[in-house]
Amino acid sequence: MEVPWWRSATVYEIAPISFQDSNGDGKGDLAGLLSRIDHLKWLGVDAVWLTPIYKSPFRDLGYDISDYCSIDPAFGTLDDFDRLLGRLHEEGIRLILDLVPNHTANDHAWFVESSSSPENARADWYIWANPAENGGPPNNWLSRFGGSAWEWCEARRQYYYHSFLTEQPDLNWRNPGVRAAIADVMRFWLDRGVDGFRVDASAVLIKDEFLRDNPPSPDAKEKAPPQRQTPVFTDDRPETMQCIEDIRKVIDEYPGRLLCGEVQGKTDRIGHFYGNDRPRLHLPLNFALLDSPWDALSLQAAIDAYLNALPPQAWPVWVIGGHDKPRVASKIGEAQMRILAMLLMTLRGTPFFYMGDEIGRERVAIPPDRVRDPFEKLVPGYGLCRDPERAPMRWDDGSNGGFTAGRPWLPLGPSGSKNVAGQQSDERSILSLFRDLIALRREEPCLREGDQQPLRSQNDVLAFRRARNGDALLVLLNIAAEPRRWRWQGHGRLLMSTHLDRPPLPLPDAALLLRGSEGVIIALEPP
Repeated sequence: MEVPWWRSATVYEIAPISFQDSNGDGKGDLAGLLSRIDHLKWLGVDAVWLTPIYKSPFRDLGYDISDYCSIDPAFGTLDDFDRLLGRLHEEGIRLILDLVPNHTANDHAWFVESSSSPENARADWYIWANPAENGGPPNNWLSRFGGSAWEWCEARRQYYYHSFLTEQPDLNWRNPGVRAAIADVMRFWLDRGVDGFRVDASAVLIKDEFLRDNPPSPDAKEKAPPQRQTPVFTDDRPETMQCIEDIRKVIDEYPGRLLCGEVQGKTDRIGHFYGNDRPRLHLPLNFALLDSPWDALSLQAAIDAYLNALPPQAWPVWVIGGHDKPRVASKIGEAQMRILAMLLMTLRGTPFFYMGDEIGRERVAIPPDRVRDPFEKLVPGYGLCRDPERAPMRWDDGSNGGFTAGRPWLPLGPSGSKNVAGQQSDERSILSLFRDLIALRREEPCLREGDQQPLRSQNDVLAFRRARNGDALLVLLNIAAEPRRWRWQGHGRLLMSTHLDRPPLPLPDAALLLRGSEGVIIALEPP
């Protein structure tokens, strides 16, 4: 049986609006992305995942879609998309699109029709409910962006439900017509040649049919207002899994296409998203490395808990960044970012990282008058703003970072900060480390396909082995800023250090001194 391509792939997430502008309007576009394919090829990634590029009023980074089957004019045209897809495929790079099946924009034709009256053909395509006895919202459900999740529609004299912005009404996935329409959307893009989808908000597709109130969160007072409930009746409902199964059926009509997705819940729930006798997601995205405290024992526990939660035939996936996740380099610093890069590329599974992670990009300070994220505008003061992660890519040290000839839609941060050009010429930069690790993973069968064998992490050193057909690699990662010794028996050959300054020399049976924040990969000789 042929091994699926995504098992050996390295996947790179791109927010096109922040990648490269081609026309000076301060926003990235498809032509700009096309002009930067050489970076993707040089880096060595196998697939790119794009945040939404569909027609949208762009109130929430394009996750409010007005037309699933057209490109927003700010990004270009369908012809531009086809050129981009063709060029990526010529370079051996696959393309994954964001699929947003939970909600649309309120100016989508489906919602315009649905909201016009209770009698039209799409009346039940969204979640509608009558007022409570007092005339207010039907229940206590909260929007993730603050306030009630219900909005009044005068034309229908009913409320509609929105998990996110008021302008993002939720589709009714209990309606077969909705499922069929989203399936047709998928086929439209799969027929054009896209290699798969990342499903947005896949855990919230179904809400409780009885509209039962959510209970308060045990630590509600410590949380932002939208998070003061436990979303028992709005998130991760059992019926959601059937929706994901329906989405997977469409993917399986097209051999070799990938379905990955955003999931919610604790680690022990992630296995459900793979499916059993009915397949669901190939790769439910796992953020355990981002969520874990940054020390060797916590990382060891997080990795073990995740791997033990997977069904027998499931393939692991590891994600270290994203368009709505705080930049991890700001949390752990550049020295440990190198450690994280080596950890990502040596764990068993498919690695995902976000544009800018490869240069150690940190959060960019956003002045109050430049904030674009509705989360920060609607729920200010709780540190929920995602603009610092969405700041444009810095390609050089100029004032606009090589990103645009105009005024960037978000600040790039100060000139002279981390950028691609400055690091590409430095063979020991973190960018060079990412490139070398991606290449090593491609070359080493142990890293691509080998079993993962845990070792006892101690003295601030996270350790594990990868083994395949008698070959084995030892991975040692010093999570401390000070040197640490690791005693081991046997012989081996050093393949790589995160410092990129150790020659590939044989290593005798001895104690290996790891410098502060240094990781190494050692090829072990058979006993």
